[in-house]
Amino acid sequence: MAEPETGRQRHAVIHCGPEHLEAIRGIYNHEILHTTALYEYEPRSAETMATWWAAKQAAGLPVLGIEAGPGVLAAFATWGPFRVFPAYQYSVEHSVYVDAQFRRHGFGRTLLTALVEEATARNLHMMVGVIDATNTASIGLHRQRGFAHCGTVREAGFKFGRWLDVEFWQLLLPPGAVQASDSRAG
Repeated sequence: MAEPETGRQRHAVIHCGPEHLEAIRGIYNHEILHTTALYEYEPRSAETMATWWAAKQAAGLPVLGIEAGPGVLAAFATWGPFRVFPAYQYSVEHSVYVDAQFRRHGFGRTLLTALVEEATARNLHMMVGVIDATNTASIGLHRQRGFAHCGTVREAGFKFGRWLDVEFWQLLLPPGAVQASDSRAG
């Protein structure tokens, strides 16, 4: 997987383990409390994150990360089902989060590239990022990586005393050996 160069150090993409869960929770909770990157109001508890982790593991979903130093998670990325119905099985909704103190070092770009590589290797067809319309950094990242804006839902959420618009950014992956489980698939 890709590695960004930050200063004199190189940081590799890793598969996160349970030892990263508290750092992931910290990153999520900062975003919940201070930004519109997540349309949630309350910080996530350790129990909530344990359930989240168990569900990711049970489904075989990736949780990728970059450590800024030994045991210091700077960023993470994952995906989940786009929708739960069977015909959506080749589409995923992804997320990339960078700890506030480690932004602008290329970690988000590296993780998004790694997610695309992972999705391609798994023969997925489409990735979609659902991004708050004011999150220009994430929109720019997706645009640079070749994602296309495919829709805006106006006033989809309400946080910090205002209505929030959400944008959908999509990437169609290279054709792979899609193994359809539905005989009606073309």
